Amino acid sequence: MKTILAILVKAGGWRPDLYLKIENPPYMELVIEAVDESGPCGLPALSVAHYGEQNGDLMRDPEMCFELGFAGGAHLNPFYWRNDYVGIEQWSRFIQESNYCFHTQLHEQHTQFAKTWDNNLRVQGFAEVFTDKCIVG
Repeated sequence: MKTILAILVKAGGWRPDLYLKIENPPYMELVIEAVDESGPCGLPALSVAHYGEQNGDLMRDPEMCFELGFAGGAHLNPFYWRNDYVGIEQWSRFIQESNYCFHTQLHEQHTQFAKTWDNNLRVQGFAEVFTDKCIVG
């Protein structure tokens, strides 16, 4: 997720009140925001989502949540994927009954999707259109 990390750097880095809204027509707006709870490994978490609208409701297409890690350099590790248009919500890493759970195959799918999505965001120019006006709050 190099494109998302580049946007984070431009925004001044991760912080608990982070909320970025990037409009880049003709593409759906991109929202990057800090998540209130830590990720499954206790690291800061980040939600990245494209939002559309259907019947007046905001729809995620998709939303992914990542933990922000710094060991070996800044990186984003996915743990959640959701698409409201198809009604799918998936957790590839989570805590259940005080146990860390890791679905290897699903996590690999999330990782591959994130790489493809990040490349699309790069090609679509989301990092280039980001300005301080995209910082909400």
